[in-house]
Amino acid sequence: MGGHGQNGELSRHLYDMLMKMIVVGDSFVGKSAIVGRFVNMDDPTLRKFHSTIGIDFKIKTVELQGKKIKLQIWDTAGQERFHTITTSYYRGAMGIMLVYDITQEKTFDNIAKWLRNIQEHANEDVEKMLLGNKCDMEDKRMISKERGETIARENGIKFLETSAKANVNVEKAFMTLAEDILKKYPQKDPASGTTGNIKPTGDDGSRPNKCC
Repeated sequence: MGGHGQNGELSRHLYDMLMKMIVVGDSFVGKSAIVGRFVNMDDPTLRKFHSTIGIDFKIKTVELQGKKIKLQIWDTAGQERFHTITTSYYRGAMGIMLVYDITQEKTFDNIAKWLRNIQEHANEDVEKMLLGNKCDMEDKRMISKERGETIARENGIKFLETSAKANVNVEKAFMTLAEDILKKYPQKDPASGTTGNIKPTGDDGSRPNKCC
């Protein structure tokens, strides 16, 4: 049928760029709740979210610097047996959120391991951000904000504390990561041939946008 190509052309113009992001971290740190809150799929009271089996992804289109950006956000499982799946999805990722739970010491200790995995399997110039999740649970806090800031600073990445339940800094985290990716790749395609690359559409020809 002749309409297929036309539909493809139409969908291509629904966004200017496609960014692949992945969210990694131990199980039960709230990765699915963070993604769910950001894409506004449900009222993420955390009770509705269960440990992700394998990998799932969500789509959200946002506007940045006059461009429609389609975010493809991959929510990865934290269980050890799924690490082989997770590592294959590092390839082509342009932004990575590392998430730990401020009430669980072990999840913070494992950030070093996740950073090593990223170094081994992700693109060298991938943008990263560290999130200390569940900051609404102050009475159960085990990891101080200062410790999160320190490990982020030591690794040259940005840091925020978030709460999917209380909607604290979730949108700010994803938008900041997207802005950093856009600054790095204002119009060029950074990774050849893999899904999730920035893909300019049409005869964009725009100047690289200056960051705010």
